[in-house]
Amino acid sequence: MTSELEQLFEFLRFPSVSTDSRHAGDVRACAEWLVAKATSLGMSADLHETPGHPLVVAKNQHLDGRPTVLIYGHYDVQPVDPLELWSSAPFEPEIRDGRIWARGASDNKGQMFAHLLGAGKTIAEKGDLPVNLIFLFEGEEEIGSPNLAAFLKENRELLACDVIAVSDTGMVAPGTPTMGYGLRGITCCEVIVRGPDKDLHSGLFGGAVANPATAVAQLVASLHDAEGKVLVEGFYDDVRPLESWEREMWAKVPGVSDGDFTEVTGSPSLFGEAGYTAAEQTWARPTAEVNGIGGGYQGEGSKTVIPAEAMAKFSFRLVPDQDPADIIKKVQAHFEKHCPAGVTLEVIPGHDGRPYHVDPNGEYGKAAQRALKTAFDQEPVLIREGGSIPIIEDLREILGADTLLLGLALADAQIHSPNENFPVENFESGIRLNQALLEELGK
Repeated sequence: MTSELEQLFEFLRFPSVSTDSRHAGDVRACAEWLVAKATSLGMSADLHETPGHPLVVAKNQHLDGRPTVLIYGHYDVQPVDPLELWSSAPFEPEIRDGRIWARGASDNKGQMFAHLLGAGKTIAEKGDLPVNLIFLFEGEEEIGSPNLAAFLKENRELLACDVIAVSDTGMVAPGTPTMGYGLRGITCCEVIVRGPDKDLHSGLFGGAVANPATAVAQLVASLHDAEGKVLVEGFYDDVRPLESWEREMWAKVPGVSDGDFTEVTGSPSLFGEAGYTAAEQTWARPTAEVNGIGGGYQGEGSKTVIPAEAMAKFSFRLVPDQDPADIIKKVQAHFEKHCPAGVTLEVIPGHDGRPYHVDPNGEYGKAAQRALKTAFDQEPVLIREGGSIPIIEDLREILGADTLLLGLALADAQIHSPNENFPVENFESGIRLNQALLEELGK
């Protein structure tokens, strides 16, 4: 095993689960390890406290006349449940079939650590970097980055930069370098429907009182028509249409055909908004999704009750130029309009984030494309991402810099699921990518 892989394995062994307070000490220990690692690679590094988990900022010596590049990543990870579905211990990394198997391997430890090692390798080889570099490593991305925006505002001078690079997205296919120039936004909510003040006998009271579980089902069904179009009034008013050049370009991107989506997802067939391919639907069209639904008896066998309440959780992926605050108001109005009689409705807004979009062919975008070609020896493809990284738009608004999205994960990385993995080849390519990127940006 190479020294780089041994260092990554050490990083992956930290159970830095940010959402679980039982792992707060592990999250801090992981941050402290990053400070020590960046220092050992020739940079100055500091731990910065927040009301939650700490941030790590590392820098090389900054010189006048050079562009300043900020590289963002997150060292926190998702919970590992259900543990029994893992083929190996989630925090004891293994290499099988050319892939690293561990929680955080792709999201985001493997990707961000490749950048750190790339910078360290350049410093070791040349004594310095061609740019002024800032690493910003966060410990709360998996819980919505609740303290990062405030830190950015309070530390604008410390983090001032010309361009930002993030590897927390994906590649469209193995060996195909990929640059993202857009992210979908998001807004979430939970709906609670309440009926009687206690569970009732379904024989004694069924038919005389409204059933909250039925009401939730009706609210869920009200969101879409039979073809998958979202029926919230005004939902599509501000959607920026796809450009013809985007549709032409994406039609040639490998690994994202409708057949590829079916294979990767394991779904019997695709379903969605008419007139759009699966790639177009996930990269450039808004959605309304049910993330969870429940109410009443969930145990074995029957328990004939009318539940006192039922709930559902929703997420809405948004595209330019939709506004999360506007959409959640329209969603609440929709649920209130369609709420059946005999129950009460509570809509609890959740986290949100704005969509992100940038010209991929600007000066820095072109530099990133050249770096990707150098690292992978192949022309890169340009895509928008279906996922959301809410802090990316905050970075632009607060620091005034655009972000290059240089993903290294594959579609079958099983991010957020058991058996998360990251190809060794992609990790090694990520190290080369960092070296080439900083060289191109420093020209």
